[in-house]
Amino acid sequence: MAIEIERKFLVRGDAWRALAHRRELLRQGYLANTARCSVRVRLAGAAGWLSVKAMTPGVARAEYEVQVPPADAAAMLDSLCEGPLIEKWRHHVIYENREWEIDEFLGENAGLVIAELELEAADAAFDLPPWVDREVTDDVRFYNFRLAAEPYGRWPENQVNQR
Repeated sequence: MAIEIERKFLVRGDAWRALAHRRELLRQGYLANTARCSVRVRLAGAAGWLSVKAMTPGVARAEYEVQVPPADAAAMLDSLCEGPLIEKWRHHVIYENREWEIDEFLGENAGLVIAELELEAADAAFDLPPWVDREVTDDVRFYNFRLAAEPYGRWPENQVNQR
């Protein structure tokens, strides 16, 4: 079984931008969300992907991905996905020998910036960069499937600070 082990943090400031060594535009939408899994289609640059992720909150979740032709991914995004699409710039930043992915959301999620770090084990040690803020790994409001249904731009202004 494929397991994704990932930690998510809100980002403060722009200091991370100087460390970004590449970026790509991601466009993704959801074909299905059930109590057990979400089914996502994504265009990442010129690559198309179909992913199934377990609806298990926390650090580790089952995830299955297959590459699909970009034209098929674009067609699914344009005709089959519910809710607003998630569009974001994904910036790749190396900090203390680990690659962080900084997602800068666009559209209805503009203003939200999340740092993600994939790990080899749930208890793996890592150093926190000075530009990360509060951890949101266990807060499902910050999961992409939820942001597609309830975009950040529609949240009451103080909701992001509540837990």
